[in-house]
Amino acid sequence: MPPASATIDPHAGHRMSASDPHAGHATPPAADGLPREPVPVPTDADRAAAFPLLHEGHAHGAPLNSLVRFNRFEAWDADPGTGQAWEGSAWFGGDVQRLWLRSEGEREHGHTTAADIEVLYGRGISAWWDVVAGIRHDFAPGPSQSWAALGMQGMAPYKFEVSATAYLGERGHSAFVAEAEYELLLTNRLVLQPVLEIELHGQDDPARGIGSGLSSAEAGLRLRYEVTRRFAPYVGLVHERSFGNTADYRRAEDEATRETRWVAGVRWWF
Repeated sequence: MPPASATIDPHAGHRMSASDPHAGHATPPAADGLPREPVPVPTDADRAAAFPLLHEGHAHGAPLNSLVRFNRFEAWDADPGTGQAWEGSAWFGGDVQRLWLRSEGEREHGHTTAADIEVLYGRGISAWWDVVAGIRHDFAPGPSQSWAALGMQGMAPYKFEVSATAYLGERGHSAFVAEAEYELLLTNRLVLQPVLEIELHGQDDPARGIGSGLSSAEAGLRLRYEVTRRFAPYVGLVHERSFGNTADYRRAEDEATRETRWVAGVRWWF
């Protein structure tokens, strides 16, 4: 009788039927655990899906879409008293051309201390950036005032959302407002959002308590829980500071030039 080793089929466990599409191509798993197959080279179809072409909202039956988002809708209870604030935007149109509405403001002690609304035409210049132009109207502080607006908004590298807008107002007044925010995904539903906003003015405006140069800066850190992707309550910490003549105007009115406060609110969109 031949030895037992001689009866062992050297291909036992590796036989494949002729109908197996992988017959003749079986390879043992890599010892280091790395994938056996290389990552396929991206095709033109893959690139088109990742970077879709922008379409005019009115051309070739392209759909018109809309979005309304309240990025911040919050309240606070600090030493000077209670207050509320909002910041939101909405757009309607296609991939390239859109009508934008933006608004933000604050209320303290039951009075509106700052409020504005912007109506802008936006045109996409890439998949990530829009140029916007239109008008802004300030209801407070001080006498109401209208501005011409021109700016850019979109997604910068490393997923920073950036907005920068220049304004030219009545009687030669000018201003520049820039805002940057980032979303850090801590879990699938818990998101940390740092925000930085600065405001500059070209000349003093005593009637509205605004000085030339760097007028104010605000930094915030908000932690939200997304109950759904459309609705998320949050808590946060906000620090606001005035500079230059703006700080002098506030001191003259016996107002604080810097303030740190806890906030709580909701963020939603539809």
